[in-house]
Amino acid sequence: MTSSPDVAVIAGSGVAEHFELSREGTLSTKYGMATVSLSKNGSFYLLQRHGPGHTVPPHRINYRANIAGLKSVGVRNIIATSAVGSMNRRFKVGEVGLADQFVDFTKGRTGTFYEETVEHTDMTNPYSRTLNRLVLRAGRSLGIKVHPGLVYVCVEGPRFETAAEIRMFRLLGGDVTGMTGVPEVTLANEMGISYASVLVATNWAAGMQEKVSHEEVLRVMKRSGEDVRKIVEATVNLLTSGADGGK
Repeated sequence: MTSSPDVAVIAGSGVAEHFELSREGTLSTKYGMATVSLSKNGSFYLLQRHGPGHTVPPHRINYRANIAGLKSVGVRNIIATSAVGSMNRRFKVGEVGLADQFVDFTKGRTGTFYEETVEHTDMTNPYSRTLNRLVLRAGRSLGIKVHPGLVYVCVEGPRFETAAEIRMFRLLGGDVTGMTGVPEVTLANEMGISYASVLVATNWAAGMQEKVSHEEVLRVMKRSGEDVRKIVEATVNLLTSGADGGK
């Protein structure tokens, strides 16, 4: 890849097809390969979190290769998108929100680049406040409501949660649950990359509706994906027009 934008979009389930892309390339890292595409206008990279064709389950994603690959081509800002189950009745199915904090319930993933040195990364504010402000500004400019300040509970997957787990997560202050937000956000912080997570509520969490299915997730994401694309591209435009993407 020859162009070098400093912004990347990490697209979750049902999002990538809404973007117009030009060429695709493979990035080689010490952790493995990452496949990225360039947006049609060259202003950002797009990385499909689950790989081309959505073939990699959440617990098998090579998060380190993805983040290291983006870092290697000069990415300083990541806008990630994720389908989530809502545990907060104020954040309704089909609506868009922003992660502000996370609670990590993953258990089998390599979650750091620092395996041989003693390094401790501050995670007080894991999501970039500047990027979050720009996402909210982009949403307002488009007339699309974006719910700020959400607490994301990350689980291992690939199964959905039990109703009892959701009751526990709500007691802990969780607003949404998903399977891919961690360690992606922590690895980005270790690399010094500003990171924002745009969330779409694709279903009510277990116990708040009769059952949860992946088909429902994709169906709702297909409907909401165009709003996500508009918000992401408007945020990229704000970044590239002079706004800083720092913490």
